[in-house]
Amino acid sequence: MLGLLVALYTGAASADPRTQLRELFFDAAREGDQPRLATFIEAHYDLNIQDEKGYTGLILAAYHGQQAAVEQLLHAGANPCVQDNHGNTALMGAIFKGELSIAHRLVNADCNADQRNHAGQTAAMYAALFHRQDILQALKAKGADLDAKDDLGNDVQGLAQGQFRPTPSR
Repeated sequence: MLGLLVALYTGAASADPRTQLRELFFDAAREGDQPRLATFIEAHYDLNIQDEKGYTGLILAAYHGQQAAVEQLLHAGANPCVQDNHGNTALMGAIFKGELSIAHRLVNADCNADQRNHAGQTAAMYAALFHRQDILQALKAKGADLDAKDDLGNDVQGLAQGQFRPTPSR
């Protein structure tokens, strides 16, 4: 089934089929192509596979505002807690992009409310920085630590007030 998808998509079998499948999967997630995602799901494709930046299909769908694809991937078992190469999650990406309905859905996923990226930042810090008060309140209700500090000493209250300690210059 997936081989047919690759053949139809590319018209050639010269490239590595696994690479082609990954690209097809990521394109489907990014574009919100539910029929194509359904093919991957039916074939038991690894929904948590990551690209060179660590993005999963769920991260891409969330970042690109593909609400229906996010729901489809979550329902099929995609892990919402997976982190990209910077430690960011689908929730952090949705908050950053202002995809609030997706962010609300991901807040309700079974992930640690205080999951941190590689800079020590949490989703609550993202919500505060980008003035997503409703998401911040949802994270607080889930038990997020609003007093946590990132690696530079930034916290939710300071970020909400526009106080951001940048990375020190070297």
